[in-house]
Amino acid sequence: MHIEQLELTHYRNYDKLTLTFDNNVNVILGENAQGKTNVMESIYVLAMAKSHRTSNDKDLIQWHEEYAKIEGRVMKQHGALPLELVISKKGKKAKVNHLEQSKLSRYVGHMNVVMFAPEDLHLVKGSPQVRRRFIDMEIGQVSAVYLHDSSLYQKILLQRNHYLKQLQARKQTDQTMLEVLTDQFVEMAAKIVVRRFQYLKLLQEWAEPIHKGISRGLETLEVVYKPSVQVTAGASQQEVEEVFREKLASVRQREIERGVTLAGPHRDDLQFLVNGHDVQTFGSQGQQRTTALSIKLAEIELIHAEIGEYPILLLDDVLSELDDFRQSHLLNTIQGKVQTFVTTTSVEGIDHQTLNEATTFIVEDGVMKKTGGS
Repeated sequence: MHIEQLELTHYRNYDKLTLTFDNNVNVILGENAQGKTNVMESIYVLAMAKSHRTSNDKDLIQWHEEYAKIEGRVMKQHGALPLELVISKKGKKAKVNHLEQSKLSRYVGHMNVVMFAPEDLHLVKGSPQVRRRFIDMEIGQVSAVYLHDSSLYQKILLQRNHYLKQLQARKQTDQTMLEVLTDQFVEMAAKIVVRRFQYLKLLQEWAEPIHKGISRGLETLEVVYKPSVQVTAGASQQEVEEVFREKLASVRQREIERGVTLAGPHRDDLQFLVNGHDVQTFGSQGQQRTTALSIKLAEIELIHAEIGEYPILLLDDVLSELDDFRQSHLLNTIQGKVQTFVTTTSVEGIDHQTLNEATTFIVEDGVMKKTGGS
């Protein structure tokens, strides 16, 4: 798949912008703070209905305006698909093929993207929250059911925490409602854990040979899922539910004392092992970057395997963070296969056929012009 046309209205520093793209590689050149990352972000938001840079949707709306609108024409195997997302202070409205979607979970997944930005290097060395967000966003792209379950889980978690706080403050004494919420919580938590195990097994299968290739056969990468309860891959949903029930029963008094849920997918983590050693703790910066790159390249192949089409790749200011060998490996992998967007302040020093044949845009102070390519 590829995005053929993008139209922005009142988005960040763009009042009105219409762009047509090459279906191979598009390079967006510009100094920092000119608006090149805003274009990249808008493509991501069009796909995911949320930003990778901010959790506050109001940040996406141009100053003094009431709304922001992103429109895109996506070319897929079965033809063109118009997408539209309007972001206002009241919320979001999404359209697929001009039809408004009742839920965002029915919108996400029509256009698939893989984003690789400098902050993605924190996937390895950052907090567990970064890795949980990564898992949820990526599974959500290929599974509307997971997206729905994850959203429902968050709502139940909020309700359960709220009731625990009321019990903590002795505004409530009846624990019957807590038991009802716990039953709902356990069912959704188990669904999410089982799906995460399945997805991460596939990610491991793709990432291991990619990492071996980048490390010239010297390193073996292992992706380890670390759920907050003692369950293993292959456990059924019923078995996972039982483990959750036992765990929550054993910590109920502590939960009431602290007013918070102490076990669940919101406390899970991922671990990356290279040759059996934890990369976060023992890996060099080079190993951490190779791991992050391997995971991103594995995502591309996994999405292709799941939906039958390659996703769109967004490389936001990341080439300068990689050495020549990793740059070449990345560019060789995507060449002629994946529509790619690259933002950078300069392509000097990057001599690769993929970039030499790219369509180029220059951004200066919110004005974007096509300067080369098709």
